[in-house]
Amino acid sequence: MNQLRQLMLEELQRRNFAATTIRTYLHGVAHFSRYFRRSPDQLGPEDIRKYQAMLFTKLKYSPNTVILRLASLRFFYIHVLKRNWSIAETPYPKKLRHLPGVLSQEEVARLIEAADTPFHRILLMTMYATGARRAEAAHLKVSDIDSKRMVVHIREGKGGKDRDVMLSPKLLEELRAYWRGLRRKPKEWLFPGNRWHTSSQPVTTKVLWSACQIAAERAGLDNRRIHPHTLRHCFATHLLEAGADLRTIQILLGHRDLEVTTVYLHLSQRHLSATASPLDALTFTSQGGQKLS
Repeated sequence: MNQLRQLMLEELQRRNFAATTIRTYLHGVAHFSRYFRRSPDQLGPEDIRKYQAMLFTKLKYSPNTVILRLASLRFFYIHVLKRNWSIAETPYPKKLRHLPGVLSQEEVARLIEAADTPFHRILLMTMYATGARRAEAAHLKVSDIDSKRMVVHIREGKGGKDRDVMLSPKLLEELRAYWRGLRRKPKEWLFPGNRWHTSSQPVTTKVLWSACQIAAERAGLDNRRIHPHTLRHCFATHLLEAGADLRTIQILLGHRDLEVTTVYLHLSQRHLSATASPLDALTFTSQGGQKLS
């Protein structure tokens, strides 16, 4: 398996797949191999069928997670083993599309104020102020904060694309306070790793996840399933409620397709309340089964 893993890693890297995708694909194939306790090159379509069924029935995975597992196996069999892959024999399950949860602006303020450390506070504030994904926020560099143009440069986001987002004056003020409090000023990463924030590597995305979980519990919001992406959803929804157009929000979020951005129309309180229910246009001649006098 080690040789096959290395071959798959090379195939993924030479196609410039994102680091998170590479980890997900390698993990998917490794899990498939461990389940059958055999090398994946000794397994075939019937094994994949059984594995897919097991993911649903035994592990209770969501359709979207199963799709990722199948995508990793498809890549492995086509690009590493050079075998054919039949869509008919291994159909992708239908995706589920849930509306993301969002917080009100008051709840976001509560969440940020409930951060247990100044470092967690600035992480939460940065994610909300920029709409960055957790990996994008973790990999921000000192040079990405452009105070002259008042923009934040987000490098190599999803799909390897760069984009600029607004730099909030309030965020800039908080970043400067955070900078002054650092024992050692970082030369590259805005949020260096390790306990004292002196590492030559950026903070891990797990730290951003923990910052959300701890703050949510301290703020009494732990029943809301808050995670880093929640702040990204809040960023987009609150912009829409403030009057920003969908095209602008699409650019700020780095969405390739405008249709993905339209989900925030379903979350915006301003847009929902501005549309009257057709019930309000009806006129009734009786009330509660009684004629109106």
